[in-house]
Amino acid sequence: MLVAFAVTATILVAEVVGAFVTGSLALLVDAGHMLTDAGGLLIALTAARLMTRPPSERRTWGYARAEVLGAGAQATVLLGVGGYALVEGVRRLLADEPAEVAGGLLLVFGVVGLLGNVVALLVLAGGRDANLNLRAAFLEVVADALGSVAVIVSAVLIQTLGWTRADAVAGVLIALLILPRAVTILREAGSVLLESVPPGLSLPELREHLLGVDHVLDVHDLHVSRIGTGTPVLSAHVVVEDGCFRDGHAPQLLDALQSCVAGHFDVSVEHSTFQLEPRQHGGHEQAHHP
Repeated sequence: MLVAFAVTATILVAEVVGAFVTGSLALLVDAGHMLTDAGGLLIALTAARLMTRPPSERRTWGYARAEVLGAGAQATVLLGVGGYALVEGVRRLLADEPAEVAGGLLLVFGVVGLLGNVVALLVLAGGRDANLNLRAAFLEVVADALGSVAVIVSAVLIQTLGWTRADAVAGVLIALLILPRAVTILREAGSVLLESVPPGLSLPELREHLLGVDHVLDVHDLHVSRIGTGTPVLSAHVVVEDGCFRDGHAPQLLDALQSCVAGHFDVSVEHSTFQLEPRQHGGHEQAHHP
């Protein structure tokens, strides 16, 4: 990530200079996109560092959600960049006089940007599935590489056909690449923060499977969420036969329940907490969730 950040920051400076020199919207938007890439990689670096900190008495999960907050911040900035690119691109396309763009210089900066993006992609490719933050950073660089391709194509069209509106078209295309991805990352980050059931897990199927464990009579207050993208957690109240508490069978039952959620679904829940209850305990609970 440090190498990718250094490469991205260097290209960012080059593209900002190039945008002012050439007057290119596509290059300016791509520079804005590179800014979010550099910021995203810096956030990813910071989050990765924070995630290594151990839990404390104040933060019992440590900084496990730093990667989710980082991804959400990246996506929010990306949404703003994409919105600006779309509006400005349409404005330039509808203008009576097309903006002047230096096609030759635009081509040079586009090629430099693409080469840098390829280097960053190669560096990030191995860890892109590690967590949401790294995936967000990797996808940003992918879209940025496609943006650089759009810049190059527009520069070629300006140089060969003199069609300066190609720059505005490229800016709009880059925006259309950015916006859906930003929304997707925001939705997933929001899902984690709102403690939604992790993708790949069905609560009814999970409940049914738990009810299939021997001696289990009922399951309620079943909650499944994620602390981070790779940390699903589960808690549940499990009503069991009274005999389990008399004959010492409760520890074996607890092992069976934890094995059930850890090994029978696509998403393995390694951190599970079960409260074993006798039949009559329900009357003592102040709050009861189905």
